[in-house]
Amino acid sequence: MVFSSIFFLFAFLPAAIICYYAQRLLFNNRLRNAVLLVFSYLFYLYGAAGFLLILVLSTLADYLFGLLIHHDRCRKQLWLSFSVLLNIGLLVYFKYANFFIRELGETLRHLGFSPAGWENVILPVGISFFTFQKLSYVIDVYRGKSRALVNVVDFALYVAMFSQLIAGPIIRFRDIRSQLKDRKESWDLFYMGTIRFCWGLSKKVIIANSCGRIADVVFGLGIPSLDTKTAWLGCFAYGLQIYVDFSAYSDMALGLGMLFGFKFLENFNLPYSAISISDFWRRWHISLSQWFKDYLYIPLGGNRQSTFRTYLNLMAVFILCGIWHGANWTFLLWGLYHGVFLMIERATHLRDISPQRYTSVRRAVTLFIVMVGWVLFRSENIFQAKDFLAVMFTPINLPLSYELGLALNYRNVIFMLTAAISFLLPVRFSGTEFLMSHKRPLLVIAGIIVILVLLPYSAALIAGGSNTPFIYYRF
Repeated sequence: MVFSSIFFLFAFLPAAIICYYAQRLLFNNRLRNAVLLVFSYLFYLYGAAGFLLILVLSTLADYLFGLLIHHDRCRKQLWLSFSVLLNIGLLVYFKYANFFIRELGETLRHLGFSPAGWENVILPVGISFFTFQKLSYVIDVYRGKSRALVNVVDFALYVAMFSQLIAGPIIRFRDIRSQLKDRKESWDLFYMGTIRFCWGLSKKVIIANSCGRIADVVFGLGIPSLDTKTAWLGCFAYGLQIYVDFSAYSDMALGLGMLFGFKFLENFNLPYSAISISDFWRRWHISLSQWFKDYLYIPLGGNRQSTFRTYLNLMAVFILCGIWHGANWTFLLWGLYHGVFLMIERATHLRDISPQRYTSVRRAVTLFIVMVGWVLFRSENIFQAKDFLAVMFTPINLPLSYELGLALNYRNVIFMLTAAISFLLPVRFSGTEFLMSHKRPLLVIAGIIVILVLLPYSAALIAGGSNTPFIYYRF
């Protein structure tokens, strides 16, 4: 099930809200987490029924490991190891088994093994996200930063909450523990959540999908049909699509959380306004960046050791960050690409320059580096990436293809240009805070317009079939 579907908008979500607030009236919130958990499992069951048992059993396993780590201090390292092996083992098998078999096929044949009978492993939806959340829990309990949860319903809800189960943001246990037990629903929070959700839905259905249609056509063209201007168009179209698409999902996830009293941390902060690659990673997919920093970079030693070790730690983090996104050499290269630029910034001390100096130039250079990197991320394989990049940097001029001409209709172009405003926004600007304000009448009116105009328009587009899944659903 996806947020941008008619069934979710007009059946599942209303039913969840009604049942949640009905139990609040009837049982004084004693069953609120149980109600949300039931709807979360139904949400997962709708789109990934075959994998619900894996989600439930792995959740129960980590619930028990958390209790063992907390109460059996003498062997807590052993229990943590079991939990990490279980979680990483499941992730590696489901996400990378097909890749390993495909890449090692020739070697296996030379050794006398035949992978011909191998059946492709299907990737459970959201496994990359809920795996990292469960690891956050057991590691925080191991470090003594949080107490283990006794109530299994609370823990299961933390892992499987439908608002961010499929594509994040990745919520660290320490950031939500208190809200699982003690949170306060309010009409103000409900109003802000409604606005945030509708805003995210509109961004996804109206803007991201328009950028995506252009990007898909360009990356679908054969290299002989591609020229320099078209390649750059596709590069920027995809860069805008992935940002608007993923930030829209985060907006919707945060908005849904607010409907039920939760306050999740922000996942994006104007990444295309960054003045360096380091600054970009403080603004892009913040929950993933923070997870790798807290649970990998700092434990490896961070920047507290030698310069060589710091660079090694950085590269390890970004190689794993690339691999986390998918089982493809292009993701590995994308992680290496960003890791190399982070090393360059450290080596040249560019990251230490005052943010007020050369801001426009630094923003332009950072945006250029990030956009070129998206070609690696979007390409189906390294050969397509190599050829695509070669066309981008080799002057070639060809007539506009028929397929691209159809994609460049006025609607897609207008909404792509609307998305391109994100390149120019001031660093401290926040459109969501502006829309969600309920203190000034004019802003309340703007919020109501979002609900009364953009929501019906988005629903009409969805009903008309002009909708695509969120990009990060496949991770």
